[in-house]
Amino acid sequence: MITLILIAVTALVTWQAFEKRSLYERLVLWPPGVERFRQYDRLLTHGFVHADWMHLLFNMITLYFFGGAVERLFGEVVGPLGYAFFYLSAIVVAILPSYLRHRKDGGYVSLGASGAVSAVLFAFVLVNPWSWIIVFVIPVPAIVYAIAYVGYSYWMDKRGRGNINHNAHLSGAIYGVLFMLLMEPQVFWVFLQRLASPSLPSFFGG
Repeated sequence: MITLILIAVTALVTWQAFEKRSLYERLVLWPPGVERFRQYDRLLTHGFVHADWMHLLFNMITLYFFGGAVERLFGEVVGPLGYAFFYLSAIVVAILPSYLRHRKDGGYVSLGASGAVSAVLFAFVLVNPWSWIIVFVIPVPAIVYAIAYVGYSYWMDKRGRGNINHNAHLSGAIYGVLFMLLMEPQVFWVFLQRLASPSLPSFFGG
């Protein structure tokens, strides 16, 4: 339920930001807005705005497929509000390194839920390392995708090219793993046991 609410709210806010340029400019992460005007809410609101419909669709489809499983796991340990806190805090934590790096850059803008979605995805991978993930219609084991994802994001972040915030992807992924381990340390041993016993179950943790 929380996952569906997050998707609905994100889609609604993004749509409204498309319609109202002033709303878009107020919600995105613009470092001077935080640094100079103390609009600290931008550290959170940028996660509900997207660059275009494809950007929104990709993030929300990923959240839909993996968020439900992670939400159920959180529900067993800390309840649905704990999962909501995890997602919202992931938006903030994932963007902090980028914000600190560009805090004096008036031309820098960042937006999108990718950091939080990465946190959800990697929380899922930690619990279900051998589940299938569909990447451009090609199924790959979650753990293989995770390794490739981290390597690619690190490489692209070092190159510093393009409009994608790869640093937020990395930060979100790390946060997702650490949050899971702090919430339930036994997950680490479950991960090692499942990693050592590849079974390649059905798609999305089935």
